[in-house]
Amino acid sequence: MTGDNEPRAMEICFGLDRATDERSLAAFLRLFSSSRLCDRLIPRLSDEEILDLVDRLTGLMRRHLAEDEYHRLFLGDEEHRH
Repeated sequence: MTGDNEPRAMEICFGLDRATDERSLAAFLRLFSSSRLCDRLIPRLSDEEILDLVDRLTGLMRRHLAEDEYHRLFLGDEEHRH
């Protein structure tokens, strides 16, 4: 990624090795979640697509994050301790 932490699509490449896949996924998700794209894409999604995407993402977090990590990293709740 670029030095200013802004991802560029040309830096995304999957299938070479795990480290490249991880960097590419991080860049892909940052690009995907940009306000410009979300503002255009989200109104076009069906109710089912919205729920499916939320279910998939929350499922990943449930499987891979402890409750305190979820609260701290996703919700920004620095006070949450378990």
